[in-house]
Amino acid sequence: MGHDRPVAAPTFVVDDDAAARAAHEIAVRLAAAVDERGRAALAVSGGSTGPALLGALAAADLRWDVIGVWQVDERVAPDGDPARNANQLAGVPGTHHLMPVTADDLAAAAAQYAAGLPDRFDVVHLGMGPDGHTASWPPDDPVIDSSKPVDLSQPYQDHVRMTLTPPVVNAATARIALITGADKAPAVARWLQGDGAGLPIARVSPDDTIVVLDAVAAADLHPPSG
Repeated sequence: MGHDRPVAAPTFVVDDDAAARAAHEIAVRLAAAVDERGRAALAVSGGSTGPALLGALAAADLRWDVIGVWQVDERVAPDGDPARNANQLAGVPGTHHLMPVTADDLAAAAAQYAAGLPDRFDVVHLGMGPDGHTASWPPDDPVIDSSKPVDLSQPYQDHVRMTLTPPVVNAATARIALITGADKAPAVARWLQGDGAGLPIARVSPDDTIVVLDAVAAADLHPPSG
């Protein structure tokens, strides 16, 4: 299938406290959704940036009783395994909807999780690895072209993973990507400066997407001309 890589780049900001800034961007949008509809739906990623962001978000003054929290992706591993993203949600309020990665039939479990997704997420939180992967869309993995809302990746860094697919992520009202660390700088520059061909994160729609960076992750970006 063809890769519909967006031509435009998303909005980005560089902040000394990138996790707090990303949490603020998420909280503002969740509050607006609750004000408008009386409820909100959030999908969160794990990874190295997850704990700081989720800690800041958990402290936000929000109507957590009407906020649902889903997972963007999860490693197939036993409950409590250190590899599980679910561990990072322990201190986060809201109604949790964890991916059923301990099921015997993972394909059926992915379909079941898909059936319980909201019609549209208000916010999807994303991270990015040094190789440009986001969610659990490894480079060159066919999961990125899946027509299913939730699907399984091939083994990647020692784990099969369950993940939301690009159509679900891109249908969200907003996407907030938190990317920190010097090892991410080359991929950040490629993505945000229009040379992201082959990077999984380039499949994220630039519309209503905000990328929050720390200074070292932004180090390879060219300064604005003029």
